[in-house]
Amino acid sequence: MWRAIEDVESHVEWMDDALAIRLTSRRRRGAGTTFECETKVGPLRLTDQMTITEWKPRRSMGVSHLGLVGGTGRLTLRRRRGGRTRFGWDERLSFPWFLGGPVGAAAAAPVLKRIWRRNLANLKASVEHG
Repeated sequence: MWRAIEDVESHVEWMDDALAIRLTSRRRRGAGTTFECETKVGPLRLTDQMTITEWKPRRSMGVSHLGLVGGTGRLTLRRRRGGRTRFGWDERLSFPWFLGGPVGAAAAAPVLKRIWRRNLANLKASVEHG
């Protein structure tokens, strides 16, 4: 499962809202890696500047979002019985005033939740079926 998330550039294969990911640092993996993520949610398109802030192989990856929409994200892996893995995804985003600030974030939450659930289903299918 870790192999599926450590290669940040491959996230476009399972994240429906990520159109392109371009590394902007020499680092390809680990804390300090920077990249641009071109994102589309409905009619809104933006390029998110991101930095990997946490890197614990086979356990967790944290990112900071800089740009129009800011915030943090964290992917976690926890071993479960029977060789299974529990995958966690936590995002804390802040919207600028011209996108409604906290009210815009609240309005966007159900849409983003739906997108992220679909992304998780895509990732699960990718990992389980190669």
